[in-house]
Amino acid sequence: MANEDKKDFNAMLHKDTDMPKVQIVTDQATIKKYGGERMYFAPPITYDEIMKTIPYGKVITVGTIREYLAKKNHADFTDPITAGIFVSIAAWASHQRSEDETPYWRTLKANGELNAKYPGGIEAQKVKLEAEGHTIIQKGRKNIRYFVKAYETVLFELE
Repeated sequence: MANEDKKDFNAMLHKDTDMPKVQIVTDQATIKKYGGERMYFAPPITYDEIMKTIPYGKVITVGTIREYLAKKNHADFTDPITAGIFVSIAAWASHQRSEDETPYWRTLKANGELNAKYPGGIEAQKVKLEAEGHTIIQKGRKNIRYFVKAYETVLFELE
């Protein structure tokens, strides 16, 4: 995203959309990649609500949230594009509020990777996660990326 300081992310978070919905996908490559044709779309506020449930010292991945939403809504998978966008919207909306914080820094990308699109980027997320006892490791030489070490051991399970 760009020009975050000029956007009202809380309005985006609460915008009335045509979601939730399940859409039938007919593209064979997509069906093969995701294991089915029923694709679920959750509204942005749903991601924010789930992200608020992640307790101190625990983390979750966007993929885990997507799997949970698909299963809960009798779909084969949850749309990955809107999921990534809506998680970022939830993070920025929380950043713009003076109260009712969403602990967005606890929501990681695949394999425990930190999210550069969050407010303050990797460095701010790293500081918040380390303050909760997590160790952040760096991987790569040219394309440097950051991950929560052994994130699998502190994954929060959605019920």
